Amino acid sequence: MTAYAIAHLRDAAPHPEIAEYIERLPATFAPYGGRYLVHMTPHEVKEGSWPGAVVMIGFPGIAEARAWWDSPAYREIAPLRSRHIEGDIILVAGVPEGYDPAPAAQAMRQALAAGRQ
Repeated sequence: MTAYAIAHLRDAAPHPEIAEYIERLPATFAPYGGRYLVHMTPHEVKEGSWPGAVVMIGFPGIAEARAWWDSPAYREIAPLRSRHIEGDIILVAGVPEGYDPAPAAQAMRQALAAGRQ
């Protein structure tokens, strides 16, 4: 099942280390089947606020995403970004083809009903 690395990166001033990070990043995720899905593209905020940029990398599965994050190649370049850009980064598994959210809604209704008794 597909997994994603999603970064919400706050605006930062350009810096040579950030340019180096951008140049070197693809070589760190390619061995794990990773590929850019979103990178340095404009976004529209529809609710709330979202200052900064979105980066999303897709992986074949969560194991590959974790392996990339923990890899020596990525750990080596991560400080090039983190020294200059604040942000939040998550790894998340996707849902299978044909996913139905109805069971999740039903479980929520049952939990709510149990809390009222």
